[in-house]
Amino acid sequence: MTSNQPSGIRLQNVSLTLGTKNFRFDCELPAGAITAITGPSGSGKSTLLNLIAGFETSESGRVIIGATNVTALHPSQRPVSLVFQDNNLFAHLDLATNIGLGIHPSLKLSAPDGKRISTALERVGLAGYEKRKPGTLSGGERQRAAFARALVRERPVLLLDEPFAALDPGLRQSMAALLLELHRETRNTVAIVTHDAGELRQLADHALFIDHGEITLQAEIAVFLMRRDVPGLTEFLDL
Repeated sequence: MTSNQPSGIRLQNVSLTLGTKNFRFDCELPAGAITAITGPSGSGKSTLLNLIAGFETSESGRVIIGATNVTALHPSQRPVSLVFQDNNLFAHLDLATNIGLGIHPSLKLSAPDGKRISTALERVGLAGYEKRKPGTLSGGERQRAAFARALVRERPVLLLDEPFAALDPGLRQSMAALLLELHRETRNTVAIVTHDAGELRQLADHALFIDHGEITLQAEIAVFLMRRDVPGLTEFLDL
């Protein structure tokens, strides 16, 4: 995450076909806000995130981050960090090395880089964990380490794909609070995929509802929570 100027995200008439599923997205994720992406399973939430990150390439339309058209850019060239549900830590590497990969994939790290890693671990409540292996950590601690890796990358956009889904309710609450705290500091642009209505209410400034590969509602959170005329949304909000 970063203190740089936040970058809004715009998908302009983006279309993609995966197997028998068609996806069409036209939306804007406001700069400096947390946008929740929700909808039924298989509706296209992760596909939307993958289009922003560059793991999927649209067949038409444009993906714009800030003022830059990133549609044709490789994921490594996009100003994006990602946190997944499984946290993507390498079991055979200690946390300092895992997090160092976020700074430089070849691990050509300087002394200041080492300080950044330690500061990031301290910031997420894992001070002194540099030499710990992921297998010695709890689920919540591993997810905190994934946040630390996002911190050292210092990108203006953070994408999270159901990052708390595997955690128990207490840990979910703790991790959501940490995300909010870090966001207040950095004011970066965050997109989080969630199936949890409570998480949406706690975190989001803005929300998208996706159904059958299309965005059926995008609105500020206060408006989003009041809508009862969108198929599927009422059931989700009343869970």
